[in-house]
Amino acid sequence: MDFDEYRKYDATGLARLVADKQVSAAELLQTARDRAAEVNPKLNAIVRDVPAAPSDDLTGPFAGVPFLIKDLGQDYAGLPTSNGSRSLARHPVAEHSTVVRRWLDAGLVIFGKTNLPEFGAKAISESVAWGPARNPWDLDRTPGGSSGGSAAAVAAGIVPCAGANDGGGSTRIPAACCGLVGLKPGRGLTPSGPEAAEPMHGAAVQGVVSRTVRDTAAMFDVISGGEPSGPYSVAVPERSFLSCVGQDPGRLRIGVRVPSAINPHPDPEAVKAVETAVRVLTDLGHHVEELPRAPFDDAALAKDFLLTWFVNLAWKVADAKRLTGAPDVAFERDTLLMAALGRATSSVDYVDAVQRRHEHTRRLSVFFESYDLLLTPTLATPPPRVGQFELPESLRRATDVLLRTRTARFLRHTKIVDDMIRDNLGWVPYTQLANLTGRPAISLPLHWTAAGLPLGVQFVAPLAGESLLIKLAAQLEEALPWVDRFPVMS
Repeated sequence: MDFDEYRKYDATGLARLVADKQVSAAELLQTARDRAAEVNPKLNAIVRDVPAAPSDDLTGPFAGVPFLIKDLGQDYAGLPTSNGSRSLARHPVAEHSTVVRRWLDAGLVIFGKTNLPEFGAKAISESVAWGPARNPWDLDRTPGGSSGGSAAAVAAGIVPCAGANDGGGSTRIPAACCGLVGLKPGRGLTPSGPEAAEPMHGAAVQGVVSRTVRDTAAMFDVISGGEPSGPYSVAVPERSFLSCVGQDPGRLRIGVRVPSAINPHPDPEAVKAVETAVRVLTDLGHHVEELPRAPFDDAALAKDFLLTWFVNLAWKVADAKRLTGAPDVAFERDTLLMAALGRATSSVDYVDAVQRRHEHTRRLSVFFESYDLLLTPTLATPPPRVGQFELPESLRRATDVLLRTRTARFLRHTKIVDDMIRDNLGWVPYTQLANLTGRPAISLPLHWTAAGLPLGVQFVAPLAGESLLIKLAAQLEEALPWVDRFPVMS
């Protein structure tokens, strides 16, 4: 199968071709590998090869379809899971993650692992270990993070769907940057074991980025549900997510909020993205209403998110050191800085931040008493340029001194956290809400900028709202198709 033919199909379509014996799994894998060989030197999306030799007796709903997994939280037995860090890049894991085992049982042919920032800590995929991933719509720009390599590979046509996960927007942000569908499920719906139970107290969840809504739905049918080592048994809908594609979502009440406390004046293209969504939603008969204020305290939520993330990162660094004996030089400057801030956080302050998640959740639940969904931009700006968030040289030198003298903890008494919120969350202020409250959310590619860059919009749903999000997403996909839009890589 040549690439032009391969690119016409999503994962569901390719699986049907294999089932009908119109093409073999080996042919599909060769096409995917050929495309990777052509474009990955430009994208740096795939950072590790996974041995794959598909047979003709694969079974499952995606039998024979080429697939990529993220090099974080998606362990493949016998290979390292680097987490984007030099400290773990040569440390093999003993067993498959549950989500990886489910993908293999579904017949997917996993042949590579994808790029990300160190420990998934940023919304851009630029690590020292692997170098920056690039956006196929504009190679000078980021594909987002932390599932940036997966999104770049799907957008470039290497695979129609790839593994992702999301602890603060890491599926939805790359989907928005690369013109893809990115669904973050509610807390606990997808497994994180057997190595982990609930990363970031359940805020981080497994998923995919894909080109079509039906692929996303079918993938969640494959990976959803608890596991023996999990913290609890989760409720999975009686009807499949795939069966929701094509179902009428009904007339929905949708509240819209564009400004945020972190970025009161988003880029005009982000505003246009929401305006496009509002126009189509209104034409479809939904009731769409602009909100005079955010239905939660977004400034407080951002601080709570970063505080808990800093502590989580401090643990990740300590755990990597325990596993491998890695010294500080095996970690990036920004990682060590955030970890130092995490170690300087008192246990009481940390628990306070975790407990305040319930306050954000209660406020959001009050909003859902009057509305079915919350609509926001996914990004406040178009995808930033690669290298845009690098520290200035003077600040790098000052930070190195603080780290070397073990005094970085004193930065918690300065405005550095406020600066980090502004600099790192200013272009992505909308996505952390769904993670901290455990609610499902989806990013859909409904807008392209004047410069030809994709820019997604986000819908947040109440508990168990995945099926509703899929129904609406499929309706919007039909009303404003995006599946045939492909980047032209020079």
